[in-house]
Amino acid sequence: MIHTTVASSVFKRLFLPGVILQSVLIGGGYATGREIVEYGGKFGASGWVSGLAIFFGFSLIAFLSMEASRYWKVYDYKSLLKKLIGPGWIAYEIVYLLLAVLIIAVMASAAGEILNQTLNFNKWVGVVLITVVVGFLNYKGEEMIAKLETIGSVALFVAYFVFTFYVFGSKGDVIAQTFRDWNTSYMQDAPGIGILLWTGILYVGYNLAVYPASFFTFRNLHTRKESIIASIISGLMMTIPWFLTYFAIMAYYPDKSVLESTVPWLKMLEEFSPILIAVFGIVVGWTLIETATGMIHAFISRIETEAIEKGKPLQNITKAYISLAALIASLILSQIGIIDLVAKGYSVMAYAMIAVYAVPLLIFSGRFLKKK
Repeated sequence: MIHTTVASSVFKRLFLPGVILQSVLIGGGYATGREIVEYGGKFGASGWVSGLAIFFGFSLIAFLSMEASRYWKVYDYKSLLKKLIGPGWIAYEIVYLLLAVLIIAVMASAAGEILNQTLNFNKWVGVVLITVVVGFLNYKGEEMIAKLETIGSVALFVAYFVFTFYVFGSKGDVIAQTFRDWNTSYMQDAPGIGILLWTGILYVGYNLAVYPASFFTFRNLHTRKESIIASIISGLMMTIPWFLTYFAIMAYYPDKSVLESTVPWLKMLEEFSPILIAVFGIVVGWTLIETATGMIHAFISRIETEAIEKGKPLQNITKAYISLAALIASLILSQIGIIDLVAKGYSVMAYAMIAVYAVPLLIFSGRFLKKK
């Protein structure tokens, strides 16, 4: 019994932040493969440099967020931003909501297309299904979300390893050839180190919106050593699927039918078993639900903190209604299409998120890092 309690405590302190971050990240970050093409895959053999920048960026922001929350003892993004930029927190609020709606729009569009192509569902069936499940999870609250996202993360890693095993197993020699030739031919000009690193930074930038979803897990951190370990674990969990997808894309580089596909993963799996494609549809569909749930949950937590301060805690049904409103706004935006949303919308919002979150966090890090 004691061993079980200790193991549970270690998991909550060191692994749960990464589980939540990864589960929220994946839907908008790399579930379809479209994001990896835009932020690394298109560079061919040079793209791994962007991947390294992404790992270091994710780990650094995780560490600074954990330490800032631990220092000020605040576990929702409004409270933390008030400590960092004072009245300027409203700018983050606006950017976060816009980016959350944009990311969920990408996922809604992807869900409809994936479930249509893998399970032959009408596109709107997938959209409605996600809407109902996300609303239900936010109705049930933090404990249910943490449990299901933990299960989802395990399933995701297993599925990603299975998918990449199939691709690597059949096309490993092609991947090796891409690197032997240092093939970057999809791009007109070979990418320099600056653009590769900046592309990684932008990827981290637009995904900064996932961090507030994990703030509630930072309550379990008690020392800087725990923050360092938890942040490295988080960085690895957030980046490993990026690399798995990137190397899988290299098996088809510079095939335009894959690199310019709405959902590159579906294109890559076409030649494999229909069962594998169906599993992909189910797993990725769940990751889209996880991301939408996590981002909306973070927003609801912010509202709930303010409601509690005023002595009027939110009812569960109110949380479900907030989720529904955010999802409807996203569904309307999703009609633009995945490629344009990822290529244009994500880049614009990345700059905004870096300005209102990463920069203040870096500037004021000296203040909260003085104290252990």
